Amino acid sequence: MADEATRKAVSQIPLLKTNAGPRDRTLWPQRLKEEYQALIHFVEQNKAADNDWFRLESNPDGTRWTGTCWFIHELLRYEFQIEFDIPVTYPDTAPEVAVPELDGKTAKMYRGGKICLTDHFAPLWARNVPRFGLAHLMALGLGPWLAVEIPDLISKGIVVHKERVRE
Repeated sequence: MADEATRKAVSQIPLLKTNAGPRDRTLWPQRLKEEYQALIHFVEQNKAADNDWFRLESNPDGTRWTGTCWFIHELLRYEFQIEFDIPVTYPDTAPEVAVPELDGKTAKMYRGGKICLTDHFAPLWARNVPRFGLAHLMALGLGPWLAVEIPDLISKGIVVHKERVRE
Protein backbone atom coordinates (compact mmCIF):
# COMPACT_ATOMS: atom_id res chain seq x y z
CA MET A 1 0.00 0.00 0.00
CA ALA A 2 2.18 2.85 1.23
CA ASP A 3 5.13 3.70 3.37
CA GLU A 4 5.06 3.30 7.15
CA ALA A 5 4.49 7.02 7.81
CA THR A 6 1.39 6.99 5.60
CA ARG A 7 0.06 3.85 7.26
CA LYS A 8 0.55 5.40 10.68
CA ALA A 9 -1.17 8.66 9.71
CA VAL A 10 -4.12 6.87 8.12
CA SER A 11 -4.47 4.49 11.04
CA GLN A 12 -5.12 7.54 13.23
CA ILE A 13 -8.09 8.66 11.11
CA PRO A 14 -11.27 7.37 12.72
CA LEU A 15 -13.09 4.68 10.75
CA LEU A 16 -16.74 5.37 10.02
CA LYS A 17 -19.51 3.06 11.19
CA THR A 18 -22.72 4.18 9.51
CA ASN A 19 -23.29 2.67 6.08
CA ALA A 20 -25.46 5.37 4.53
CA GLY A 21 -25.45 7.67 1.54
CA PRO A 22 -27.37 10.82 0.67
CA ARG A 23 -30.44 8.87 -0.46
CA ASP A 24 -30.84 7.37 3.02
CA ARG A 25 -32.72 10.22 4.70
CA THR A 26 -32.71 8.62 8.16
CA LEU A 27 -29.05 7.54 8.45
CA TRP A 28 -27.34 10.14 6.23
CA PRO A 29 -27.21 12.80 9.02
CA GLN A 30 -25.42 10.29 11.27
CA ARG A 31 -22.95 9.40 8.50
CA LEU A 32 -22.37 13.09 7.79
CA LYS A 33 -21.65 13.70 11.48
CA GLU A 34 -19.06 10.88 11.42
CA GLU A 35 -17.54 12.37 8.25
CA TYR A 36 -17.13 15.77 9.89
CA GLN A 37 -15.64 14.23 13.04
CA ALA A 38 -13.11 12.23 10.99
CA LEU A 39 -12.20 15.28 8.88
CA ILE A 40 -11.76 17.47 11.96
CA HIS A 41 -9.58 14.81 13.56
CA PHE A 42 -7.49 14.48 10.38
CA VAL A 43 -7.02 18.26 10.05
CA GLU A 44 -6.03 18.55 13.72
CA GLN A 45 -3.59 15.66 13.26
CA ASN A 46 -2.08 17.38 10.22
CA LYS A 47 -1.76 20.70 12.01
CA ALA A 48 -0.03 19.00 14.96
CA ALA A 49 2.45 17.46 12.51
CA ASP A 50 2.90 20.81 10.70
CA ASN A 51 1.36 19.26 7.59
CA ASP A 52 -1.76 21.36 7.04
CA TRP A 53 -2.62 21.16 3.34
CA PHE A 54 -6.35 21.50 2.65
CA ARG A 55 -9.65 23.14 3.65
CA LEU A 56 -13.08 21.72 2.87
CA GLU A 57 -16.64 22.83 3.38
CA SER A 58 -19.94 21.40 2.26
CA ASN A 59 -23.36 22.59 1.27
CA PRO A 60 -26.03 22.24 3.99
CA ASP A 61 -27.03 18.69 3.05
CA GLY A 62 -23.42 17.47 2.72
CA THR A 63 -23.66 16.40 -0.92
CA ARG A 64 -21.42 19.05 -2.54
CA TRP A 65 -17.96 19.82 -1.17
CA THR A 66 -15.60 22.63 -2.15
CA GLY A 67 -12.36 23.97 -0.82
CA THR A 68 -8.69 24.50 -1.44
CA CYS A 69 -5.61 22.36 -1.23
CA TRP A 70 -2.02 23.40 -1.48
CA PHE A 71 1.34 21.87 -2.16
CA ILE A 72 4.70 23.27 -1.07
CA HIS A 73 7.43 22.81 -3.67
CA GLU A 74 10.88 24.40 -3.31
CA LEU A 75 9.49 26.64 -0.55
CA LEU A 76 6.71 27.99 -2.78
CA ARG A 77 3.05 27.32 -2.02
CA TYR A 78 0.92 26.26 -4.98
CA GLU A 79 -2.79 26.52 -4.17
CA PHE A 80 -5.67 24.90 -6.05
CA GLN A 81 -9.46 24.90 -5.81
CA ILE A 82 -11.00 21.47 -5.29
CA GLU A 83 -14.56 20.24 -5.55
CA PHE A 84 -16.53 17.03 -5.51
CA ASP A 85 -20.06 15.71 -5.20
CA ILE A 86 -21.05 12.78 -3.03
CA PRO A 87 -22.28 10.04 -5.41
CA VAL A 88 -25.78 8.70 -4.83
CA THR A 89 -24.20 5.27 -4.30
CA TYR A 90 -21.89 6.58 -1.56
CA PRO A 91 -20.18 5.04 0.42
CA ASP A 92 -19.98 2.13 -2.03
CA THR A 93 -18.59 4.55 -4.60
CA ALA A 94 -15.86 7.04 -3.70
CA PRO A 95 -16.31 10.69 -4.70
CA GLU A 96 -14.38 11.96 -7.71
CA VAL A 97 -12.22 14.90 -6.64
CA ALA A 98 -11.79 17.62 -9.24
CA VAL A 99 -9.07 20.24 -9.50
CA PRO A 100 -10.69 22.30 -12.30
CA GLU A 101 -7.76 24.66 -12.96
CA LEU A 102 -5.55 21.67 -13.83
CA ASP A 103 -8.06 20.22 -16.30
CA GLY A 104 -6.26 18.93 -19.37
CA LYS A 105 -2.78 19.57 -17.97
CA THR A 106 -1.95 15.99 -17.01
CA ALA A 107 -2.76 12.53 -18.34
CA LYS A 108 -3.71 11.44 -14.83
CA MET A 109 -6.96 13.37 -14.98
CA TYR A 110 -10.39 13.00 -16.51
CA ARG A 111 -12.60 15.57 -18.21
CA GLY A 112 -13.68 18.31 -15.86
CA GLY A 113 -10.46 18.18 -13.87
CA LYS A 114 -11.31 14.96 -12.02
CA ILE A 115 -8.15 13.32 -10.75
CA CYS A 116 -7.42 9.70 -11.62
CA LEU A 117 -7.83 7.47 -8.58
CA THR A 118 -8.83 4.24 -10.32
CA ASP A 119 -5.61 2.23 -10.22
CA HIS A 120 -4.48 2.72 -6.64
CA PHE A 121 -7.19 4.33 -4.55
CA ALA A 122 -10.41 2.77 -5.89
CA PRO A 123 -9.50 -0.83 -4.94
CA LEU A 124 -8.42 0.32 -1.48
CA TRP A 125 -11.71 2.19 -1.03
CA ALA A 126 -13.71 -0.84 -2.21
CA ARG A 127 -11.99 -3.09 0.35
CA ASN A 128 -12.81 -0.67 3.15
CA VAL A 129 -16.47 0.24 2.48
CA PRO A 130 -18.16 1.65 4.59
CA ARG A 131 -15.31 2.37 7.02
CA PHE A 132 -13.50 4.86 4.78
CA GLY A 133 -14.80 8.39 4.38
CA LEU A 134 -13.80 11.80 3.11
CA ALA A 135 -10.76 12.11 5.38
CA HIS A 136 -9.45 8.87 3.86
CA LEU A 137 -10.21 10.23 0.39
CA MET A 138 -8.03 13.23 1.13
CA ALA A 139 -5.23 11.25 2.83
CA LEU A 140 -5.01 8.35 0.39
CA GLY A 141 -6.43 9.88 -2.78
CA LEU A 142 -5.81 13.58 -3.24
CA GLY A 143 -2.67 13.84 -1.09
CA PRO A 144 -0.62 11.23 -2.97
CA TRP A 145 -1.94 12.50 -6.32
CA LEU A 146 -0.73 16.02 -5.52
CA ALA A 147 2.64 14.69 -4.32
CA VAL A 148 3.23 12.95 -7.65
CA GLU A 149 1.59 15.26 -10.16
CA ILE A 150 2.33 18.78 -8.95
CA PRO A 151 6.17 18.51 -8.93
CA ASP A 152 5.99 16.93 -12.40
CA LEU A 153 3.75 19.71 -13.73
CA ILE A 154 6.04 22.34 -12.19
CA SER A 155 9.16 20.77 -13.70
CA LYS A 156 7.50 20.79 -17.14
CA GLY A 157 6.53 24.45 -16.74
CA ILE A 158 2.80 23.64 -16.96
CA VAL A 159 2.12 24.90 -13.44
CA VAL A 160 3.85 28.17 -12.57
CA HIS A 161 3.81 29.85 -9.17
CA LYS A 162 1.57 32.93 -9.13
CA GLU A 163 4.45 35.24 -8.17
CA ARG A 164 6.54 34.03 -11.10
CA VAL A 165 3.64 34.65 -13.47
CA ARG A 166 3.72 38.36 -12.53
CA GLU A 167 7.44 38.55 -13.35
